[in-house]
Amino acid sequence: MKIELKGRRAVVTGSTAGIGFAIAEGLARAGASVVINGRGEERVAAALKDLRLRLPQAEFEGVAADLSTAEGSSKLASRITDTDILVNNLGTAHLNGFFDQSDDEWLELFQFNVMSGVRAARRYMPGMVARGWGRVVFISSESAVNIPKEMIDYGMTKTAQLSVSRGLAELVGGTGVTVNSVLPGPTRSEILGNWMAATASEQGITQDEAEQNFLKTMRPTSLINRFTTTEEVANMVVYVCSEQASGTSGAALRVDGGVLRSIF
Repeated sequence: MKIELKGRRAVVTGSTAGIGFAIAEGLARAGASVVINGRGEERVAAALKDLRLRLPQAEFEGVAADLSTAEGSSKLASRITDTDILVNNLGTAHLNGFFDQSDDEWLELFQFNVMSGVRAARRYMPGMVARGWGRVVFISSESAVNIPKEMIDYGMTKTAQLSVSRGLAELVGGTGVTVNSVLPGPTRSEILGNWMAATASEQGITQDEAEQNFLKTMRPTSLINRFTTTEEVANMVVYVCSEQASGTSGAALRVDGGVLRSIF
């Protein structure tokens, strides 16, 4: 299968590092022109420099905007007025105690993980429908199904993304626009990778050993018995954004290493 996205523009939110960066690179390798996004100018500039060194023939531009806010979302929309592909990757997570969290902390995470994607979809999907082609992907998590007790707020936001994604797929059914979710499992992304590196340093072990301990204690149902790579997640996303994936919409597609113990 040869995926060809030449002539398509893609917006990947939260793409200066980790899974988002890998998705941006993967889409560019398939020929798409890619807009990357991050909150700060320095991070965006550094990511653009790295991507242009890796893929000198590809087309990239960057927009620094905090999409957890309506103002930041409007900034992105004013700079990038249209797109063929939207990957709502922006998201974060924090270890916390449910009984100690404030309302503001809950609402802040909801704005960051959920409303950023809602606003972007609301802005860009009408144009896709009008043209009769488009791809929207929400990067959710296996934590949407396996709600982690140490991050209940995070699990809630990831479940919410599945609901928004499925609802939007229903809304634009038959238009040529598809909407899907991708559910990564434990991944060597920036956030989890840094956490594992810090844990390894504290315990005097290697990062591989820290990851194995995490899997044994937190995700013992993993079938691949390792963390996935950001490229493995990106591969699924690039496929879902392709012409070849035209028969897939309203789906929740796993790249979780088999962590979720269910057939459907």
